[in-house]
Amino acid sequence: MANLPPALDFAKAEEEICQKWKDEDTFKSQNRLSEERGDEEFTFYDGPPFATGLPHYGHILAGTIKDVVTRYAAMSGKLVERRAGWDCHGLPVEYEIDQKLGITHRDQVLEMGIDKYNETCRSIVTRYTSEWERTVTRLGRWIDFENDYKTMDPGFMESVWWVFKRLFEKGLVYQGYKVMPFSTACGTPLSNFEAGLNYKDVRDPAVVVDFPLLDEGAEGEAVAFVAWTTTPWTLPSNIALCVHPEMDYVKIVDKKTGKTYILSKGRLPQLYPIMNSKKKWKPEKAGDYFEITANYKGKDLVGKKYKPVFDYFVDTPESESYFRVISDNYVTDDAGTGIVHQAPAFGEDDYRVCLAHGVIQKGQDLPCPVDSNGCFTGEVPPVKGKHVKEADPTLIQLIKDAGRLVQKDNLDHSYPFCWRSDTPLIYKAVPSWFVKVEEIRDRIVENNKKTYWVPNQVKEGRFHNWLVDARDWAVSRNRFWGTPIPIWASEDMSEVVCVGSVDELAELSGVRVDDLHRETVDKIEIPSKKNPGTVLRRVDEVFDCWFESGSMPYAQQHYPFENKERFEGGFPADFIAEGLDQTRGWFYTLMVLSTALFDKPAFKNLIVNGLVLAGDGKKMSKRLKNYPDPNIVISKYGADALRLYLINSPVVRAESLKFQESGVLGVVKEVFLPLYNAFRFFAQNVDRWEGGGSTEGRKFVPSVDKVKSTTNPTDVWISAATQGLIKYVHQEMKAYRLYTVMPALVRFVGQLTNWYVRLNRDRLKGLDGEGESAEAEAEAGLQVLYDVLLNVTIIMAPCTPFITEYFYQHLRKMQPSYADRVDGGGASNPTVPGKSDSVHFLSLPAYDESRLNEGAVEAMEALQAVVEQGRNAREKRNISLRTPVKQVVVVLRNPSENVVAGITGTLKAYILSELNAWDFVVVPKEQEHDWVTLSLTPDFAVLGKKLGKKMKAVKAAITGMSHEDAVACLEKGSLEVEGVTIDAKTEITSKLAFSKEGDHWESTSNHEGTVVVALDCTQDEAILSAGKSRELINHVQQLRKSAGLDLKDIVEVFFREEAGHNSTERAVAGNVALFEAKFKKSVPLPSKFAPGWAVALRSDTVDVGGSKVEVSICRPSVVARDGLEDPAVASFLSSLDPAGVKEGAVLDFTVDGSKFSLKEGKDFWLSTLSKVRASKSVDWL
Repeated sequence: MANLPPALDFAKAEEEICQKWKDEDTFKSQNRLSEERGDEEFTFYDGPPFATGLPHYGHILAGTIKDVVTRYAAMSGKLVERRAGWDCHGLPVEYEIDQKLGITHRDQVLEMGIDKYNETCRSIVTRYTSEWERTVTRLGRWIDFENDYKTMDPGFMESVWWVFKRLFEKGLVYQGYKVMPFSTACGTPLSNFEAGLNYKDVRDPAVVVDFPLLDEGAEGEAVAFVAWTTTPWTLPSNIALCVHPEMDYVKIVDKKTGKTYILSKGRLPQLYPIMNSKKKWKPEKAGDYFEITANYKGKDLVGKKYKPVFDYFVDTPESESYFRVISDNYVTDDAGTGIVHQAPAFGEDDYRVCLAHGVIQKGQDLPCPVDSNGCFTGEVPPVKGKHVKEADPTLIQLIKDAGRLVQKDNLDHSYPFCWRSDTPLIYKAVPSWFVKVEEIRDRIVENNKKTYWVPNQVKEGRFHNWLVDARDWAVSRNRFWGTPIPIWASEDMSEVVCVGSVDELAELSGVRVDDLHRETVDKIEIPSKKNPGTVLRRVDEVFDCWFESGSMPYAQQHYPFENKERFEGGFPADFIAEGLDQTRGWFYTLMVLSTALFDKPAFKNLIVNGLVLAGDGKKMSKRLKNYPDPNIVISKYGADALRLYLINSPVVRAESLKFQESGVLGVVKEVFLPLYNAFRFFAQNVDRWEGGGSTEGRKFVPSVDKVKSTTNPTDVWISAATQGLIKYVHQEMKAYRLYTVMPALVRFVGQLTNWYVRLNRDRLKGLDGEGESAEAEAEAGLQVLYDVLLNVTIIMAPCTPFITEYFYQHLRKMQPSYADRVDGGGASNPTVPGKSDSVHFLSLPAYDESRLNEGAVEAMEALQAVVEQGRNAREKRNISLRTPVKQVVVVLRNPSENVVAGITGTLKAYILSELNAWDFVVVPKEQEHDWVTLSLTPDFAVLGKKLGKKMKAVKAAITGMSHEDAVACLEKGSLEVEGVTIDAKTEITSKLAFSKEGDHWESTSNHEGTVVVALDCTQDEAILSAGKSRELINHVQQLRKSAGLDLKDIVEVFFREEAGHNSTERAVAGNVALFEAKFKKSVPLPSKFAPGWAVALRSDTVDVGGSKVEVSICRPSVVARDGLEDPAVASFLSSLDPAGVKEGAVLDFTVDGSKFSLKEGKDFWLSTLSKVRASKSVDWL
């Protein structure tokens, strides 16, 4: 593995892995291996997206969540079918075609021909499937595009027919006339949940209009009701006014105009806004504005007749019951005038109340002068052909001209828009086919309780609230490109037949078809059984596309016509996932249909993700270009980085994420680069270990037994942490909590790279000890690191499939079973690391109970806290880490015996090394008062209500406690103050603070106040000398790195100080053991000792303790004794490689006819250091 590049191009490596997976059909092989093993099936439903647009971050997020969960299931011994699906019908497609062809009215489609129109629709539904496949595949998501399903496939549509017929047979289908959200741009009604998908803040005109009374009596014609509306365009259709029966109403005379009005007493501020100002309004001022002349209850006004604003529907046969006051409790006094104008063709409550009071009758035509495109018909001539929203100004002017306009203003409010065309919806009465959701609502609510959601609050809150108020679902659309509703009926609807299959249609009509779209089935007639000689024709509507997506569990498998046993064995689905917006969409339709059909939920487990927003918090917009292209982000940083960024964010808890490209880069820098560097460091040291030492050609063979037998405390810790991670990942993934899994994986990578590898760098390099004992230590560490890397690679594979595959392909080569990969063995069962061709073929590791070690983990956590606070203390005193400190003193709040034993025992050397300290002490509990003060503070958030007025006294008592009293309080567990018992564990917070006197101490404590670290910062000659030595060591390491040397490359180090300076030599002299430990028994020497033929590999002038020093690293060379100056001898010795000469060797040679005999250790030495030691040239060696 020595050929690993210094810096890995993650994106490029991923592309190569993508190609490998494609060439080797890895995804299919995973499923094949699972089938061969007879794995239990894990059912997953993929909600079908529309392929009329390109995938965005919302799709990528949901796709990643689905991929992580299904990969985890597949690697946990489950057979997971992952079929891609496409939503092909409905408004998204038709709207795009209407825009393309300039269609503004359904009559244009009929003129063009439904067959041609639908063929045009068909031509674009799969336009972007190749782009989807490319992006999804590059993202690393495994999903079967070859075996996909489309909602326009005849088999899918036939199953939709079956679903509808089952509902029809259960009496859950009816045709009704209902006021519904209506998209004028798409010319079709929408369901209530669709209307809730796209609310926007808008400004609409708000007018108050008067309605003069017609009744004879005291009021006469000079009295008028006043009503407020934000939809002036509905006023031509007004046929009633509604009051609240128990609300107080008043008759007033307006002082400014002299006119007399009736309105709610509580809504006088609508006409007199000054009443809303607490500063400006005083009740005694009322007489300046109005005079109240009569009081009523709303019920007293019921039945009174009035004059409508417009007379377009005054002379109709039904108008005898129009233009009167009615009452209902839905009227409120929080806005308007407390009198609501009724236009039953355009308001759900209006329709209900007018029907209840006999203003209109069921089946009766309503005043509805608006066509399916939202334009006025000829029934209102002044605005004929105008869209209702465009007609508002004209109608307001007509009202004003008639002297009926009392007030005109604007209102900013939230209003529903069409989720597809992004145009304002209106509410309009239309005939439609409904599913009786209200009849089965209680069962839907009960079935929802059987499901498991992440996060749960969406299930218990938003979704539950939607279900308990669920209304009958309008499933029909007056459109063309969709699954036709399979109802054939007589003209008067007295005979109705619902068809549930192609066979049934053939049996009833004698016509067999292979396509079920309108252009095919609309022509088919079914002979009437009630009235022989007549025929039944199909009704005009098609299904709402949400009905189709809600039917996908059945229709994707062509159930019940095929796959009956398989479907029923895997229903409900084990898992689904989509965005928060689907609580009123797909999640809802799935639940309604599964309850209606089987009285079951459609799924068991569900992850809801939040919305991915642009960096500025706004909705991502192609027009605004306020987000980076996903494909560019993937090509720059890699798909794994994007995946990890998305699923390690609040968005997997159904919260919003403001997408930042810098966050994806952060994953690369903070997770993948450190992990890759640790992996490469491991590989380099395995190569070094295999090539070093006295054993030639030794081979590194992974051994779990060797991992288990190591006693090194950091080995025991990282092994325990790895097993703990494996246990935790399984626990959390089984609970579908990706938002806890990802942070745990990221934290572990930090523990591995920032702590384990760093603490063991020298050990893994074979520098911890001498000879074979050092190599034995190196192998033990490498065995542990291999075991950790392999386990982490496998456990992370579902989340980051590319980098783990990259690591695995290198790690597998060390396994003995690697030889079994040939002749198809790599894609066969049983799957084992090494033999298996992909990490994704492997089973996820189970945790090893015997290696869990809570004590080791706690001790390591304490070490890390001490080291981090020790570094903070150094920074406070501005002491370089290369300069040692004399002592580190630590106070821990109630440490376990295990923690103290760990950090003062086997882990002590690591603390001393990390903090470059000479001594380390943990203060015993009985001496803590000499070093720290324990302070207590009441938790006001918890105690506020409990203490009330006693809070001040309690605070003074608790914060004024001495150290000893505070310790006693915590040990007792409670405290009595002012007659109140306070729980010391839950109602008091405690902190330790350093209190030892002396300027030489520098201290810090952690945020919780449970760890205090103090450094003895005394600076003397020995301390400064050690600091300079570490500076020199660092410069030598940098020179080695710039020379491109490997760990096994040996060099000699020489230094030259400025004239008159010898501080560097003194530093070396005082720290020989330190240099020998770092440089494999070598020690830097003054340059005057270097042989004339020494070859410098790198030289540099550096700063060592404030002095300029020239440092050189040289190739090892033989050095002659002083006085042996013969050029021929020098030439011969300079050509020798010290590694090829043994100690004590005698060399006989001839140069230019002269014979020489030189002995190692007398006439020459194998290194300059050996000569200086032997000749005692310096007194410090």
